[in-house]
Amino acid sequence: MTNKVTIIGGGLAGCEAAWSLATRGVQVELFEMKPYKYSPAHISEGLAELVCSNSFRSAALASAAGLLKEELRILGSLIIEAADSTAVPAGKALAVDRNRFSEHITAKLSDHPLVTIRRSEVEKLPASTGGSCIVATGPLTSSGLANDIAELFGLQGLSFYDAIAPVISADSLDMSQLFRASRYDVGEEDGDYINCPMDEELYNRFVQAVISAEKVNPHPFEDIPHFEGCLPVEILADRGIQTLAFGPMKPVGLVDPKTGKRPHAVVQLRAENKERTLYNMVGFQTKMTYPEQERIFRMIPGLQNAVFERLGSVHRNTYINAPEILDEYSRAKAQPNLMFAGQITGVEGYVESTASGLIVGIYAAFSAKGKNAPIPPSTTAIGAMIKHTRDKSIKRYEPMNVNFGIMDPAPRHISKKAKKEFLAQKALEDVRAWKNLIEEEVV
Repeated sequence: MTNKVTIIGGGLAGCEAAWSLATRGVQVELFEMKPYKYSPAHISEGLAELVCSNSFRSAALASAAGLLKEELRILGSLIIEAADSTAVPAGKALAVDRNRFSEHITAKLSDHPLVTIRRSEVEKLPASTGGSCIVATGPLTSSGLANDIAELFGLQGLSFYDAIAPVISADSLDMSQLFRASRYDVGEEDGDYINCPMDEELYNRFVQAVISAEKVNPHPFEDIPHFEGCLPVEILADRGIQTLAFGPMKPVGLVDPKTGKRPHAVVQLRAENKERTLYNMVGFQTKMTYPEQERIFRMIPGLQNAVFERLGSVHRNTYINAPEILDEYSRAKAQPNLMFAGQITGVEGYVESTASGLIVGIYAAFSAKGKNAPIPPSTTAIGAMIKHTRDKSIKRYEPMNVNFGIMDPAPRHISKKAKKEFLAQKALEDVRAWKNLIEEEVV
């Protein structure tokens, strides 16, 4: 028997981490505060309770979410096995019967001889002299534990609200309508900013569309205070027709080389990663619904065929600044016996949380046996996702769904149409090879 690993949180990431450990011969103590205490979003006693949609998104390999699910199947994921077993008709998506899904996972973990489930709240992180502990408490981490995490890392290391702008795939931009430039041509490397110019007539129509767009109604527990430095674009737009032109869309210091003049307004796109495969819409955090965002943002020159790898949002979400706080094995640099998994690390979505839990469980299993695990390659969706959460080149770290833009790019000779198929097949080959590697090394 090897050292016991403690896991705090019985959501998707915590349950997947527990399964990864137990199936590799490591004893697990899983803490879940329900039913003695519930977050504002939870209502059932079961583990792995789905509190929002019952969909795990697309099942197609042409989507990054579909590819990640297939990788997880190859790697023996409990969560995906449960989802497949409790699936309900949902077209091209994988959706589940949420009650049967939770019951399936609860039963599997309860029946495993190496898993002990403790129904109690953990309000303090274990001491640095304690055994390994995986924190997988998710976006609604209870206040006591969140305060302890903030004390360990400093307030700058922990965020309680997301104000997220959309991210666009670079190869979906129509560069014939756009130009590269930083304000006054200073301060940034060439290519960091792409500018979408607007004349006054288009700008006015765009603002009116933003104002009249359907907005998301937050949950009662997400009554989020708005800060003047990070307001949703629709709130700015509602303050006056020219407010955006003097705010995130200000054209000051920019000249459109096609006209030789300053545009009436611009939408700036900033490189999201060092490879410049993804671009962030600067200052465009929003509460508009996803369909409205896609409709309205495609009014912007150059974005008519934009592929949105992430859409904007403003919601409650407790997460750490993972690139600064965690090492490559998801251990806290300030206290290496602590590991973090799931949404608290800045991954976004059910499948991503599951993948994070699986990887961190594998890392912890190796650590319990005195080894370091092989790192999954970034040619895979799971490896690219973990690599993204450690990318210090990101100017402002924010939660991100898995997408093809964070994976190693396809060779230049691969056509745009064939690129996703190539990346998916390469990923599946490499994840199988990685699986064989970890099975050979962990004994």
